[in-house]
Amino acid sequence: MKKPELLVPSSSLEVLKEAVIFGADAVYIGGEAFGLRAKAKNFTKEEMKEGIEFAHEHGAKVHVTANILAHNDDLEGAEEYFKELKEMKPDALIIADPGMFSIARRICPEIDIHISTQANNTNYLTYLFWYEQGAKRVVSARELSLKEIKQIREKIPDDMEIESFIHGAMCISYSGRCLLSSFLAGRDANKGECTHPCRWKYSVMEEERPGEYFPVFENERGTYIFNSKDLCMIEHIPELIDAGIDSFKIEGRMKTALYVAAVARTYRKAIDDYLEDPKKYRDNIPWYKEEIAKCTYRQFTTGFYFGKPNEETQIYDTNTYVNEYVYLGLVEDVKEASGAKEENGAVCLARITQRNKFSVGDTVEIMKPDGRNVFTKVLSLITEDGEQVQSAPHPKQVLYAGLDAMADKYDLLRVKG
Repeated sequence: MKKPELLVPSSSLEVLKEAVIFGADAVYIGGEAFGLRAKAKNFTKEEMKEGIEFAHEHGAKVHVTANILAHNDDLEGAEEYFKELKEMKPDALIIADPGMFSIARRICPEIDIHISTQANNTNYLTYLFWYEQGAKRVVSARELSLKEIKQIREKIPDDMEIESFIHGAMCISYSGRCLLSSFLAGRDANKGECTHPCRWKYSVMEEERPGEYFPVFENERGTYIFNSKDLCMIEHIPELIDAGIDSFKIEGRMKTALYVAAVARTYRKAIDDYLEDPKKYRDNIPWYKEEIAKCTYRQFTTGFYFGKPNEETQIYDTNTYVNEYVYLGLVEDVKEASGAKEENGAVCLARITQRNKFSVGDTVEIMKPDGRNVFTKVLSLITEDGEQVQSAPHPKQVLYAGLDAMADKYDLLRVKG
């Protein structure tokens, strides 16, 4: 049984490192231009170089997005961008536009090209077309069922790869090619500037029936629009593998390190458990579901995988996310107490760049890459200047947290909200 790749998003260098440490086989990132997440932090040239080196040192790959639908004015800059990428040696480029594809093939033919879901890849002839152009992989449209993907697998060469989204936000538009943001906010989603108007609150009211609100539907070829539940296939790893999907893709290039690490760790364990022993996987499903629910999410659906979604995949009464856990920071370094425990009982001092407020005396959770969650008490907080403080109220403040359980570099600290 072929082991699928776990492909995880990264919005920053910090998140890339956490994704790799917490189980990603590959990460996908965007530079400061030509990707479809202009509002994400994205990577500078220097950060991209460091991230690629870090991933390669840890046995992971890096895919770089260049998946805008380009206009004439974009093409000259794209030439220079691909020349820069050629020097940095990412493992793959994710491209949607044929013009961008032709530039990439000419400038860096040694780098694999993956065809983005933005290219509307819904049938095996489309896959074969891109294969003949030299593409290594095609990202399937989210509108495909597992049955359709399995049919595609049977019709394409063995060395051509299928990548499919298995977790994360669902876009209301066909393969994400949306015009709502352009129309309502003047920000083009197809050039990376989406303002997510599908998450805004809407209602339809007939003028003779004030106060009566109705859901909005597309026609019979589509599905319900606005405010979709999030995709989650953690309970369907066997079906995904059986369909012949080579790469399991997590959505979320604007997500936090906590979200990315938690999702990566859970799917890593689920995939490995199933390949080791299907019974072990089935027995651990409650743990997977519990851990996934600790991430920020919008209730879950299986999307199009088992047929077209219905009204049960939609959320009509709220546009808010479920967010049960608060991210405190990642452990950047650890000073272990030498010999006996320190006087206050701490066994280590964990250096973090604090992201949310917490205080001395709080019980927090150390989230470890191997699946363990270790509860620990915060016994002290010390600034970089050596000052003892009682709380951490300032975001991005560097602190040493005295903990009564051992933390390791790259662990995450979180607390239930």
